[in-house]
Amino acid sequence: MPDYLPHTDEDIARMLEFLGLRSLEELFDAVPAAVRLTRELALDEGRPEPDVLARARARAGANRAAELVCFAGAGAYDHEVPPVVRALASRSEFVTAYTPYQAEVAQGGLQAIFEFQTMVSRLFGLPIANASLYDGATALVEAVNLAVGAAGHQRVLVSCGVHPHWRAVLGTFAAGTGHELVEVPLVAGRTDWDAVAEPSGAGAVVAAYPNYLGCLEDLGAARSAADHHGGLLAVAADPVALGVLKSPGEWGADVAVGEGQPFGSPLAFGGPYLGLFACAAAHVRRLPGRLVGETRDADGTVAYVTTLRAREQDIRREKATSNVCTNQTLIALTAAIQLGWLGTAGLAELATRCARAADYCRRGLLGLEGVEPLTAHTPTLREFAVALPVPAALLQARLAEEGFLAGVALDQLVGEDGDGSMGAAAARRGLLVAVTERRTREEIDRFVAAFDKALR
Repeated sequence: MPDYLPHTDEDIARMLEFLGLRSLEELFDAVPAAVRLTRELALDEGRPEPDVLARARARAGANRAAELVCFAGAGAYDHEVPPVVRALASRSEFVTAYTPYQAEVAQGGLQAIFEFQTMVSRLFGLPIANASLYDGATALVEAVNLAVGAAGHQRVLVSCGVHPHWRAVLGTFAAGTGHELVEVPLVAGRTDWDAVAEPSGAGAVVAAYPNYLGCLEDLGAARSAADHHGGLLAVAADPVALGVLKSPGEWGADVAVGEGQPFGSPLAFGGPYLGLFACAAAHVRRLPGRLVGETRDADGTVAYVTTLRAREQDIRREKATSNVCTNQTLIALTAAIQLGWLGTAGLAELATRCARAADYCRRGLLGLEGVEPLTAHTPTLREFAVALPVPAALLQARLAEEGFLAGVALDQLVGEDGDGSMGAAAARRGLLVAVTERRTREEIDRFVAAFDKALR
Protein backbone atom coordinates (compact mmCIF):
# COMPACT_ATOMS: atom_id res chain seq x y z
CA MET A 1 0.00 0.00 0.00
CA PRO A 2 2.76 2.60 0.68
CA ASP A 3 3.58 2.56 -3.03
CA TYR A 4 0.17 4.11 -3.74
CA LEU A 5 0.40 6.96 -1.19
CA PRO A 6 1.73 10.34 -2.36
CA HIS A 7 2.48 11.56 1.18
CA THR A 8 5.83 11.03 2.89
CA ASP A 9 6.23 10.36 6.60
CA GLU A 10 7.45 13.95 6.91
CA ASP A 11 4.29 15.27 5.20
CA ILE A 12 2.10 13.29 7.60
CA ALA A 13 4.05 14.43 10.65
CA ARG A 14 3.73 18.10 9.62
CA MET A 15 -0.01 17.69 9.10
CA LEU A 16 -0.50 16.07 12.51
CA GLU A 17 1.56 18.81 14.17
CA PHE A 18 -0.55 21.49 12.50
CA LEU A 19 -3.75 19.78 13.70
CA GLY A 20 -2.41 19.25 17.20
CA LEU A 21 -2.70 15.46 16.98
CA ARG A 22 -0.26 12.75 18.00
CA SER A 23 -1.09 10.01 15.46
CA LEU A 24 -3.13 9.08 12.41
CA GLU A 25 -5.25 6.86 14.65
CA GLU A 26 -6.22 9.92 16.66
CA LEU A 27 -7.13 11.71 13.39
CA PHE A 28 -9.68 8.98 12.66
CA ASP A 29 -11.12 8.68 16.17
CA ALA A 30 -14.40 10.16 14.91
CA VAL A 31 -14.88 7.21 12.53
CA PRO A 32 -16.79 4.36 14.25
CA ALA A 33 -14.69 1.25 14.73
CA ALA A 34 -17.35 -0.89 13.04
CA VAL A 35 -16.76 0.75 9.66
CA ARG A 36 -12.94 0.89 9.80
CA LEU A 37 -10.78 -1.41 7.69
CA THR A 38 -8.25 -3.05 10.01
CA ARG A 39 -6.21 -4.83 7.35
CA GLU A 40 -4.13 -3.78 4.39
CA LEU A 41 -5.94 -3.20 1.09
CA ALA A 42 -5.93 -6.28 -1.15
CA LEU A 43 -4.02 -4.61 -4.01
CA ASP A 44 -1.81 -6.54 -6.41
CA GLU A 45 1.84 -5.81 -6.85
CA GLY A 46 2.68 -3.71 -9.87
CA ARG A 47 2.40 -5.58 -13.19
CA PRO A 48 3.57 -4.87 -16.76
CA GLU A 49 1.16 -2.92 -18.95
CA PRO A 50 0.28 -5.90 -21.25
CA ASP A 51 -0.72 -7.94 -18.18
CA VAL A 52 -2.93 -5.15 -16.87
CA LEU A 53 -4.64 -4.71 -20.26
CA ALA A 54 -5.20 -8.47 -20.60
CA ARG A 55 -6.83 -8.58 -17.18
CA ALA A 56 -8.99 -5.55 -17.97
CA ARG A 57 -10.16 -7.19 -21.22
CA ALA A 58 -11.00 -10.40 -19.36
CA ARG A 59 -13.07 -8.51 -16.81
CA ALA A 60 -14.83 -6.50 -19.52
CA GLY A 61 -15.64 -9.74 -21.33
CA ALA A 62 -17.69 -10.85 -18.33
CA ASN A 63 -20.22 -8.09 -19.04
CA ARG A 64 -23.07 -9.67 -20.96
CA ALA A 65 -25.01 -6.42 -21.30
CA ALA A 66 -22.94 -5.40 -24.32
CA GLU A 67 -24.07 -8.55 -26.14
CA LEU A 68 -27.78 -8.21 -25.40
CA VAL A 69 -30.28 -6.52 -27.71
CA CYS A 70 -31.55 -3.66 -25.56
CA PHE A 71 -35.25 -3.08 -24.88
CA ALA A 72 -34.57 -1.37 -21.54
CA GLY A 73 -35.03 2.32 -20.89
CA ALA A 74 -36.45 3.99 -17.78
CA GLY A 75 -34.31 7.09 -18.19
CA ALA A 76 -31.28 5.80 -20.15
CA TYR A 77 -31.74 4.74 -23.77
CA ASP A 78 -29.87 2.82 -26.45
CA HIS A 79 -29.92 5.48 -29.16
CA GLU A 80 -27.62 5.60 -32.16
CA VAL A 81 -24.52 7.79 -31.86
CA PRO A 82 -23.58 8.76 -35.43
CA PRO A 83 -19.87 8.40 -36.36
CA VAL A 84 -19.70 12.12 -37.15
CA VAL A 85 -20.66 12.90 -33.55
CA ARG A 86 -17.94 10.65 -32.15
CA ALA A 87 -15.37 12.07 -34.56
CA LEU A 88 -16.07 15.73 -33.81
CA ALA A 89 -16.62 15.36 -30.05
CA SER A 90 -13.28 13.55 -29.67
CA ARG A 91 -11.26 16.35 -31.27
CA SER A 92 -8.47 17.59 -29.02
CA GLU A 93 -9.89 21.14 -29.04
CA PHE A 94 -12.88 19.79 -27.09
CA VAL A 95 -11.43 17.05 -24.89
CA THR A 96 -8.55 19.24 -23.68
CA ALA A 97 -10.46 22.53 -23.61
CA TYR A 98 -9.65 25.36 -21.24
CA THR A 99 -12.11 26.18 -18.51
CA PRO A 100 -14.73 28.68 -19.75
CA TYR A 101 -13.70 31.07 -16.98
CA GLN A 102 -10.58 31.78 -19.04
CA ALA A 103 -12.60 33.42 -21.77
CA GLU A 104 -9.54 34.75 -23.57
CA VAL A 105 -8.42 31.21 -24.43
CA ALA A 106 -11.76 29.37 -24.45
CA GLN A 107 -13.67 31.15 -27.24
CA GLY A 108 -14.31 27.98 -29.25
CA GLY A 109 -15.73 26.09 -26.30
CA LEU A 110 -17.80 29.06 -25.18
CA GLN A 111 -19.25 29.49 -28.66
CA ALA A 112 -20.19 25.81 -28.80
CA ILE A 113 -21.90 26.07 -25.39
CA PHE A 114 -23.73 29.20 -26.57
CA GLU A 115 -25.04 27.20 -29.54
CA PHE A 116 -25.97 24.33 -27.20
CA GLN A 117 -28.00 26.76 -25.08
CA THR A 118 -29.78 28.01 -28.19
CA MET A 119 -30.72 24.47 -29.21
CA VAL A 120 -32.01 23.60 -25.73
CA SER A 121 -34.01 26.83 -25.64
CA ARG A 122 -35.69 25.98 -28.94
CA LEU A 123 -36.25 22.37 -27.88
CA PHE A 124 -38.04 23.32 -24.66
CA GLY A 125 -39.79 26.38 -26.09
CA LEU A 126 -38.39 28.67 -23.39
CA PRO A 127 -36.20 31.74 -23.98
CA ILE A 128 -33.33 31.02 -21.58
CA ALA A 129 -31.23 27.86 -21.26
CA ASN A 130 -28.07 27.37 -19.21
CA ALA A 131 -24.82 25.64 -20.13
CA SER A 132 -26.11 22.28 -18.79
CA LEU A 133 -26.05 20.56 -15.40
CA TYR A 134 -24.90 17.21 -14.05
CA ASP A 135 -27.90 15.09 -15.06
CA GLY A 136 -31.66 15.16 -15.37
CA ALA A 137 -32.42 14.36 -11.72
CA THR A 138 -30.25 17.12 -10.26
CA ALA A 139 -31.52 19.52 -12.93
CA LEU A 140 -35.02 18.86 -11.57
CA VAL A 141 -33.81 19.68 -8.06
CA GLU A 142 -32.49 23.00 -9.36
CA ALA A 143 -35.82 23.65 -11.10
CA VAL A 144 -37.69 23.11 -7.83
CA ASN A 145 -35.24 25.36 -5.98
CA LEU A 146 -35.80 28.07 -8.59
CA ALA A 147 -39.58 27.75 -8.37
CA VAL A 148 -39.71 27.74 -4.58
CA GLY A 149 -37.42 30.77 -4.44
CA ALA A 150 -39.53 32.66 -6.98
CA ALA A 151 -42.91 31.76 -5.50
CA GLY A 152 -41.87 32.02 -1.86
CA HIS A 153 -43.59 28.79 -0.83
CA GLN A 154 -41.91 25.56 0.33
CA ARG A 155 -44.73 23.20 -0.65
CA VAL A 156 -44.05 21.23 -3.87
CA LEU A 157 -46.64 19.09 -5.68
CA VAL A 158 -44.82 16.27 -7.50
CA SER A 159 -46.55 13.94 -9.93
CA CYS A 160 -45.96 10.24 -9.30
CA GLY A 161 -45.36 10.10 -13.04
CA VAL A 162 -41.95 11.70 -12.45
CA HIS A 163 -39.25 9.02 -12.51
CA PRO A 164 -39.05 7.37 -9.05
CA HIS A 165 -35.28 7.89 -8.90
CA TRP A 166 -35.69 11.57 -9.69
CA ARG A 167 -38.31 11.82 -6.94
CA ALA A 168 -35.88 10.12 -4.56
CA VAL A 169 -33.21 12.70 -5.41
CA LEU A 170 -35.76 15.46 -4.78
CA GLY A 171 -36.51 13.89 -1.41
CA THR A 172 -32.84 13.83 -0.48
CA PHE A 173 -32.41 17.51 -1.26
CA ALA A 174 -35.71 18.41 0.42
CA ALA A 175 -34.42 16.97 3.69
CA GLY A 176 -31.86 19.76 3.73
CA THR A 177 -33.79 22.61 2.10
CA GLY A 178 -37.03 22.11 4.01
CA HIS A 179 -39.21 21.68 0.92
CA GLU A 180 -42.48 19.90 1.67
CA LEU A 181 -42.98 17.33 -1.09
CA VAL A 182 -46.53 16.19 -1.78
CA GLU A 183 -46.81 13.30 -4.26
CA VAL A 184 -49.81 13.38 -6.58
CA PRO A 185 -51.02 9.90 -7.67
CA LEU A 186 -51.61 8.51 -11.13
CA VAL A 187 -54.96 7.25 -12.35
CA ALA A 188 -54.92 5.14 -15.52
CA GLY A 189 -51.37 6.30 -16.24
CA ARG A 190 -51.98 10.03 -15.86
CA THR A 191 -51.59 12.44 -12.95
CA ASP A 192 -54.76 13.08 -10.96
CA TRP A 193 -54.19 16.75 -10.13
CA ASP A 194 -57.67 16.92 -8.62
CA ALA A 195 -56.42 14.67 -5.80
CA VAL A 196 -54.89 17.81 -4.27
CA ALA A 197 -57.88 20.07 -4.70
CA GLU A 198 -57.52 22.52 -1.83
CA PRO A 199 -55.39 25.53 -2.88
CA SER A 200 -53.26 25.72 0.28
CA GLY A 201 -50.38 27.09 -1.76
CA ALA A 202 -47.41 25.57 -3.57
CA GLY A 203 -44.09 26.88 -4.79
CA ALA A 204 -43.91 24.38 -7.63
CA VAL A 205 -46.02 21.87 -9.50
CA VAL A 206 -43.82 19.19 -11.08
CA ALA A 207 -44.98 17.09 -14.04
CA ALA A 208 -43.30 14.62 -16.41
CA TYR A 209 -43.77 14.70 -20.17
CA PRO A 210 -44.14 11.83 -21.04
CA ASN A 211 -44.14 10.27 -17.56
CA TYR A 212 -41.85 7.43 -16.53
CA LEU A 213 -44.41 4.81 -17.63
CA GLY A 214 -44.22 6.29 -21.12
CA CYS A 215 -47.70 7.85 -20.94
CA LEU A 216 -48.37 11.26 -22.47
CA GLU A 217 -49.52 13.64 -19.74
CA ASP A 218 -51.90 16.56 -20.20
CA LEU A 219 -49.69 19.55 -19.40
CA GLY A 220 -52.72 21.79 -19.71
CA ALA A 221 -54.07 20.17 -16.55
CA ALA A 222 -50.68 20.61 -14.88
CA ARG A 223 -50.66 24.31 -15.84
CA SER A 224 -54.15 24.69 -14.37
CA ALA A 225 -52.99 22.98 -11.17
CA ALA A 226 -50.04 25.38 -10.90
CA ASP A 227 -52.36 28.36 -11.33
CA HIS A 228 -54.82 26.87 -8.82
CA HIS A 229 -52.12 26.48 -6.15
CA GLY A 230 -50.20 29.64 -7.00
CA GLY A 231 -46.94 27.94 -7.98
CA LEU A 232 -44.63 27.70 -10.96
CA LEU A 233 -44.93 24.80 -13.39
CA ALA A 234 -41.77 22.70 -13.72
CA VAL A 235 -41.74 20.04 -16.43
CA ALA A 236 -39.36 17.08 -16.64
CA ALA A 237 -39.47 16.44 -20.38
CA ASP A 238 -38.06 13.71 -22.61
CA PRO A 239 -36.03 15.66 -25.19
CA VAL A 240 -36.43 13.01 -27.89
CA ALA A 241 -40.23 13.12 -27.56
CA LEU A 242 -40.09 16.88 -28.04
CA GLY A 243 -39.16 16.19 -31.65
CA VAL A 244 -42.87 15.62 -32.28
CA LEU A 245 -44.67 16.91 -29.18
CA LYS A 246 -45.75 20.42 -28.26
CA SER A 247 -42.94 21.97 -26.19
CA PRO A 248 -43.23 22.63 -22.42
CA GLY A 249 -42.98 26.37 -23.14
CA GLU A 250 -46.00 26.18 -25.45
CA TRP A 251 -47.91 24.52 -22.60
CA GLY A 252 -47.02 27.44 -20.31
CA ALA A 253 -44.20 25.85 -18.32
CA ASP A 254 -42.08 28.24 -16.26
CA VAL A 255 -39.08 25.91 -16.21
CA ALA A 256 -38.25 22.69 -18.04
CA VAL A 257 -35.53 20.11 -17.51
CA GLY A 258 -34.48 16.87 -19.14
CA GLU A 259 -31.84 14.18 -19.43
CA GLY A 260 -29.55 14.80 -22.42
CA GLN A 261 -28.07 11.29 -22.58
CA PRO A 262 -29.95 10.35 -25.80
CA PHE A 263 -27.99 13.00 -27.69
CA GLY A 264 -24.61 11.46 -28.30
CA SER A 265 -23.91 9.64 -25.03
CA PRO A 266 -23.88 5.82 -24.86
CA LEU A 267 -25.52 3.96 -21.98
CA ALA A 268 -22.07 3.67 -20.34
CA PHE A 269 -23.35 1.73 -17.32
CA GLY A 270 -25.24 4.76 -16.05
CA GLY A 271 -23.13 7.83 -16.76
CA PRO A 272 -21.79 10.40 -16.88
CA TYR A 273 -24.88 12.00 -18.40
CA LEU A 274 -26.18 15.52 -18.95
CA GLY A 275 -28.78 17.80 -17.37
CA LEU A 276 -30.80 20.09 -19.66
CA PHE A 277 -32.34 23.23 -18.14
CA ALA A 278 -34.41 26.09 -19.54
CA CYS A 279 -36.69 28.71 -18.02
CA ALA A 280 -38.75 31.82 -18.65
CA ALA A 281 -36.85 35.10 -18.98
CA ALA A 282 -38.33 36.39 -15.72
CA HIS A 283 -36.26 33.83 -13.79
CA VAL A 284 -32.91 34.29 -15.50
CA ARG A 285 -31.27 35.66 -12.34
CA ARG A 286 -32.25 32.50 -10.47
CA LEU A 287 -30.75 30.28 -13.16
CA PRO A 288 -28.35 27.69 -11.67
CA GLY A 289 -24.82 27.09 -12.91
CA ARG A 290 -23.33 28.71 -15.98
CA LEU A 291 -24.87 30.89 -18.64
CA VAL A 292 -22.78 31.77 -21.68
CA GLY A 293 -23.55 35.10 -23.33
CA GLU A 294 -22.53 36.80 -26.56
CA THR A 295 -20.88 40.23 -26.44
CA ARG A 296 -18.17 42.24 -28.23
CA ASP A 297 -14.62 42.91 -27.17
CA ALA A 298 -12.78 46.23 -27.19
CA ASP A 299 -12.15 45.89 -30.92
CA GLY A 300 -15.80 45.22 -31.70
CA THR A 301 -15.25 41.52 -32.41
CA VAL A 302 -17.96 39.06 -31.34
CA ALA A 303 -16.88 37.34 -28.12
CA TYR A 304 -18.38 34.85 -25.66
CA VAL A 305 -18.27 34.95 -21.86
CA THR A 306 -19.90 33.30 -18.87
CA THR A 307 -22.38 35.70 -17.29
CA LEU A 308 -25.06 36.01 -14.59
CA ARG A 309 -23.34 33.41 -12.41
CA ALA A 310 -25.63 33.46 -9.36
CA ARG A 311 -23.57 30.86 -7.47
CA GLU A 312 -21.99 31.06 -4.06
CA GLN A 313 -18.51 30.88 -5.67
CA ASP A 314 -19.17 34.14 -7.54
CA ILE A 315 -21.40 36.26 -5.31
CA ARG A 316 -22.16 36.61 -1.62
CA ARG A 317 -23.35 33.26 -0.34
CA GLU A 318 -26.63 34.57 1.11
CA LYS A 319 -27.59 35.83 -2.36
CA ALA A 320 -26.70 32.63 -4.21
CA THR A 321 -29.51 30.72 -5.90
CA SER A 322 -27.50 27.48 -6.31
CA ASN A 323 -24.19 25.99 -5.24
CA VAL A 324 -23.75 23.84 -8.36
CA CYS A 325 -20.17 24.54 -9.40
CA THR A 326 -19.72 22.98 -12.83
CA ASN A 327 -21.48 21.41 -15.78
CA GLN A 328 -20.94 18.52 -18.18
CA THR A 329 -19.22 20.64 -20.82
CA LEU A 330 -17.86 17.90 -23.06
CA ILE A 331 -21.14 15.95 -22.94
CA ALA A 332 -23.06 19.16 -23.65
CA LEU A 333 -20.83 19.82 -26.65
CA THR A 334 -21.47 16.26 -27.82
CA ALA A 335 -25.22 16.82 -27.50
CA ALA A 336 -24.93 20.06 -29.46
CA ILE A 337 -23.08 18.24 -32.24
CA GLN A 338 -25.75 15.55 -32.45
CA LEU A 339 -28.60 18.06 -32.34
CA GLY A 340 -26.90 20.09 -35.05
CA TRP A 341 -26.38 16.96 -37.12
CA LEU A 342 -30.04 15.93 -36.76
CA GLY A 343 -31.60 19.34 -37.25
CA THR A 344 -35.31 19.95 -36.70
CA ALA A 345 -36.43 17.48 -39.35
CA GLY A 346 -33.96 14.83 -38.20
CA LEU A 347 -35.10 15.04 -34.57
CA ALA A 348 -38.72 14.71 -35.68
CA GLU A 349 -37.79 11.66 -37.76
CA LEU A 350 -35.91 10.16 -34.81
CA ALA A 351 -38.90 10.55 -32.50
CA THR A 352 -41.26 9.21 -35.15
CA ARG A 353 -39.14 6.12 -35.77
CA CYS A 354 -39.06 5.43 -32.03
CA ALA A 355 -42.84 5.84 -31.77
CA ARG A 356 -43.53 3.54 -34.72
CA ALA A 357 -41.13 0.87 -33.49
CA ALA A 358 -42.56 1.05 -29.97
CA ASP A 359 -46.12 0.75 -31.29
CA TYR A 360 -45.16 -2.28 -33.40
CA CYS A 361 -43.48 -3.93 -30.42
CA ARG A 362 -46.35 -3.12 -28.06
CA ARG A 363 -48.93 -4.64 -30.39
CA GLY A 364 -46.79 -7.75 -30.72
CA LEU A 365 -46.42 -8.20 -26.96
CA LEU A 366 -50.09 -7.52 -26.22
CA GLY A 367 -50.96 -10.28 -28.68
CA LEU A 368 -49.32 -12.82 -26.37
CA GLU A 369 -51.43 -14.79 -23.92
CA GLY A 370 -51.40 -13.29 -20.43
CA VAL A 371 -49.74 -9.98 -21.39
CA GLU A 372 -51.91 -6.94 -20.74
CA PRO A 373 -51.39 -3.17 -20.94
CA LEU A 374 -50.63 -1.60 -17.60
CA THR A 375 -52.15 1.68 -18.84
CA ALA A 376 -54.77 0.60 -21.34
CA HIS A 377 -56.12 3.78 -22.89
CA THR A 378 -53.33 6.30 -22.37
CA PRO A 379 -51.18 7.03 -25.44
CA THR A 380 -47.45 6.34 -25.26
CA LEU A 381 -44.51 7.25 -27.47
CA ARG A 382 -41.14 5.47 -27.08
CA GLU A 383 -41.81 3.48 -23.92
CA PHE A 384 -44.70 1.49 -22.51
CA ALA A 385 -45.54 -0.72 -19.52
CA VAL A 386 -47.11 -4.16 -19.64
CA ALA A 387 -48.56 -6.42 -16.93
CA LEU A 388 -47.22 -9.98 -17.00
CA PRO A 389 -48.64 -13.31 -15.81
CA VAL A 390 -45.27 -14.04 -14.14
CA PRO A 391 -42.90 -11.92 -12.01
CA ALA A 392 -41.00 -9.47 -14.20
CA ALA A 393 -37.64 -10.45 -12.70
CA LEU A 394 -38.19 -14.06 -13.80
CA LEU A 395 -39.01 -12.99 -17.35
CA GLN A 396 -35.93 -10.75 -17.46
CA ALA A 397 -33.67 -13.65 -16.51
CA ARG A 398 -35.19 -15.96 -19.10
CA LEU A 399 -34.93 -13.37 -21.87
CA ALA A 400 -31.30 -12.64 -21.00
CA GLU A 401 -30.57 -16.27 -21.84
CA GLU A 402 -32.20 -15.64 -25.23
CA GLY A 403 -29.99 -12.61 -25.88
CA PHE A 404 -32.31 -9.75 -24.87
CA LEU A 405 -32.16 -7.05 -22.22
CA ALA A 406 -35.90 -7.28 -21.81
CA GLY A 407 -36.80 -4.07 -20.05
CA VAL A 408 -36.93 -2.73 -16.51
CA ALA A 409 -38.96 -4.47 -13.82
CA LEU A 410 -41.21 -1.86 -12.24
CA ASP A 411 -40.61 -3.09 -8.70
CA GLN A 412 -36.95 -2.23 -9.27
CA LEU A 413 -38.06 1.38 -9.81
CA VAL A 414 -40.85 1.92 -7.30
CA GLY A 415 -39.91 -0.74 -4.72
CA GLU A 416 -41.68 -3.94 -3.77
CA ASP A 417 -44.43 -2.06 -1.93
CA GLY A 418 -45.32 0.14 -4.91
CA ASP A 419 -46.08 3.86 -4.68
CA GLY A 420 -48.58 6.43 -5.87
CA SER A 421 -48.12 5.28 -9.45
CA MET A 422 -49.11 1.65 -8.79
CA GLY A 423 -49.63 -0.97 -6.09
CA ALA A 424 -47.26 -3.72 -4.98
CA ALA A 425 -48.85 -6.48 -7.09
CA ALA A 426 -48.73 -4.42 -10.27
CA ALA A 427 -45.13 -3.44 -9.59
CA ARG A 428 -44.00 -7.08 -9.19
CA ARG A 429 -45.57 -8.10 -12.49
CA GLY A 430 -44.98 -4.88 -14.39
CA LEU A 431 -42.32 -4.48 -17.08
CA LEU A 432 -41.28 -1.21 -18.71
CA VAL A 433 -40.20 -1.71 -22.33
CA ALA A 434 -38.38 0.92 -24.43
CA VAL A 435 -37.86 0.82 -28.19
CA THR A 436 -35.48 3.21 -29.92
CA GLU A 437 -34.67 3.82 -33.57
CA ARG A 438 -31.84 1.26 -33.29
CA ARG A 439 -34.27 -1.66 -33.02
CA THR A 440 -35.06 -3.26 -36.36
CA ARG A 441 -38.27 -5.05 -37.26
CA GLU A 442 -36.35 -8.34 -37.28
CA GLU A 443 -35.05 -7.72 -33.73
CA ILE A 444 -38.53 -6.81 -32.51
CA ASP A 445 -40.02 -9.95 -34.06
CA ARG A 446 -37.33 -12.12 -32.42
CA PHE A 447 -37.95 -10.33 -29.11
CA VAL A 448 -41.69 -11.01 -29.23
CA ALA A 449 -41.07 -14.67 -30.09
CA ALA A 450 -38.56 -15.02 -27.24
CA PHE A 451 -40.99 -13.20 -24.91
CA ASP A 452 -43.69 -15.75 -25.78
CA LYS A 453 -41.31 -18.61 -25.09
CA ALA A 454 -40.22 -17.13 -21.76
CA LEU A 455 -43.83 -16.89 -20.58
CA ARG A 456 -44.46 -20.60 -20.94
